[in-house]
Amino acid sequence: MTGSVAGTVEAFRSQASACGMLGSPMYADLLGAMAEDIARGGPTRDVLDTLAGGDADDRGRLALRLAGGLHRLVLAGDAPELARSYPSVGGVWDVDAAWPHVREALAAHRESLRASLDQAPQTNEIGRSAALAGGVLRVADRFALPVRLIEIGASAGLNLCVDRFRFGSPSGWWGPVDSRVVLSGAWEGLSPPVDAPLEIVERTGYDIAPLDVGREEDRRTLEAYTWPDMTERLARLRAATAVAQEVPLTLERRNADEALDALELVGGTATVVWHSVMWPYLDDAEQQRVEERLEALGATAGPDRVLAHVRLEADDRPEGRYPVTLTTWPFGEATVIGSAPPHGLPVTWTA
Repeated sequence: MTGSVAGTVEAFRSQASACGMLGSPMYADLLGAMAEDIARGGPTRDVLDTLAGGDADDRGRLALRLAGGLHRLVLAGDAPELARSYPSVGGVWDVDAAWPHVREALAAHRESLRASLDQAPQTNEIGRSAALAGGVLRVADRFALPVRLIEIGASAGLNLCVDRFRFGSPSGWWGPVDSRVVLSGAWEGLSPPVDAPLEIVERTGYDIAPLDVGREEDRRTLEAYTWPDMTERLARLRAATAVAQEVPLTLERRNADEALDALELVGGTATVVWHSVMWPYLDDAEQQRVEERLEALGATAGPDRVLAHVRLEADDRPEGRYPVTLTTWPFGEATVIGSAPPHGLPVTWTA
C-alpha cells in the first residue's frame, strides 16, 4: 500500500474504534470493514479515489462523511437491500449480512457518495441542549432578566428551542409536560435552579451552512449524520425538528467571529452566547477573534445588560467527558458547572 492508502486505512480504523467507544457498534463494524476494503482496493477506495490524501484528521472526517452518505441513500429509499440492515428504518444490523449490500451501494452510487464527501456532518445533537438548559437557568436565576439566546455553530438551530424540551433528573423534571422532546435521565448531580424565571425573548443562530428544518432535504441531512443504530437519538432529532418548525427563531449564514462582531448587548436583557462541540472546527485565528470579541462585549456589560457564555467543548480532562463552562459579565467570572459526554447526555452538574 502507498502511504496515502495506509494512512486512510488507519484513519478509518481509528474512527471505527471511536464510534464503538461512543456507543455505535454498527459504525465500529461498518468503518472497520471499509478500512479493510480500502486496503484491498475495493469499492470503498474507488469512491474515495484521490480525496484521501490529506492529514489524519481529514481522512477521519471522510469516514463519517461516507457513512453519512450511505445512510442518506437508505433514508431516501435508494438502497432497499441495504436498508434491511439499518435500524433507523426498521432493519437489523449484522455486518456479515450487510457487507455485500454495502459494496453494491458503493459501486452503484459512486458519484453521489463522492459528492457526500464534501458535506460536513451536521447532527444538531439534541442531547447537548441539556447542558445549555442548565446554563441559561443559572443566568435567569442570578440576574432575573429576559434572555436573548445566541448560538454559534447552530446547524439547524434546534437547541435554540431548549425551553420547549423536557429534561428529567433524579430530583424531578423541567420543561413543558406536553413536549414532544423528552430527555429522561438528562441531569445528574446538583440540580439547576428549575424555578428560575426563564423567559427567552430572542433566538438567533449562526452557522456557515445553516439547515432549514422546513425543507425535507435538510431534515434528511440531519438524520443521515445521526448514527443509524442510535435510534433514540434519531427519535429525539425528529421530534425536535417538529418543535422547531413551531418556534420563531432566526438562522443566519455567518462565521462565528463575524456573527459576534455584529452582536451588541441590549439593556434590560441577558445575552447568552452558546456553542457545543464546534470549537475544533474554527482555526486558531477565529477562536482568538471570538474570545476577544466576547471580552470586548463583556466590557460593556452591567447589572441590566448582562453577557453570558455557555460552552460544551472538549478540553484536556479524561477522555469521554466535556466540561460545561459558564462565564458571566460583568466581572467575566468563569465556572465549570458540570460535564457531559460528547452527545450531551447525561450532564453531571457540579456547581
